[in-house]
Amino acid sequence: MSQLLKILQTEKIGEATESKLKKLKAFFIDKLREGMVITFSGGVDSTFLLWIALQTQKQSGGRFLALSTTSASMPDYDKTDANIFTSQHGIEHIWVNSNEIENPEYQQNDKMRCYHCKTELFSIARETADEKGMRWIVYGYNASDVGDIRPGHQAAIENDVLFPLSEFGLEKNEIRFVLAENGISVADKPASPCLSSRIAHGIQVTEGRLADIAAIEGIIRNEGLKVFRVRINKSESQYFLRIEIAENEMEKVLSMRQQIINEGKKRGYKWVTLDLAGYRTGGGTE
Repeated sequence: MSQLLKILQTEKIGEATESKLKKLKAFFIDKLREGMVITFSGGVDSTFLLWIALQTQKQSGGRFLALSTTSASMPDYDKTDANIFTSQHGIEHIWVNSNEIENPEYQQNDKMRCYHCKTELFSIARETADEKGMRWIVYGYNASDVGDIRPGHQAAIENDVLFPLSEFGLEKNEIRFVLAENGISVADKPASPCLSSRIAHGIQVTEGRLADIAAIEGIIRNEGLKVFRVRINKSESQYFLRIEIAENEMEKVLSMRQQIINEGKKRGYKWVTLDLAGYRTGGGTE
């Protein structure tokens, strides 16, 4: 059990969180009557949405399904987590191939990359909702996300996608707490953005580069490390790999140094580096 999960399980839910949950459940009671598609990445927020939808459905009826899209930018472990959760809880779950990587505007990898990705996702979600006779589309944007620059959220607004976690003020720590309290294993899962987020802005997103990142992150993950990113950066004409990792795990990643170097060289990178500043969110844009 992780230290975060131990801390979460010693907390007690407060009145403010209880009030938010009541509003969220009322939202689901209302919207499930007309049917709901929940976009599901396998991460904490979308898992929470599905769990709340399931509890509400058991009490008040209604319809919903989980929709996951897959492409070269989705890590395999997220696919596994998504399948495990929906299978364990008997949730209808649909997988659809998405084609954001074929979009030249996505490939150019500027600050609007996530906008193009979410536009593709929500287009697929709308098609699915129409096919299934469902009215609403929901995604996992929470109150802790509000201060961030998130072009993908612009796509949600443009496509009439609902984001009740933010609307009712549920923050990430509250979401993790409720999941932990109810024994949902992803409660302490680290943030898991798409593999394209590891490629510095201005470097073209390609399936080959995404495969490079996945392979080297796989080496590190197989050794039991949890909080890290493998980034692709460029110095003049040379591409190189930059590993960010939690400070308390740096020594461990050095123990697999030669294996990582060999894999990076095999894939055509001149340098494989360890960033001494450690893991930080947003590091892929630098």
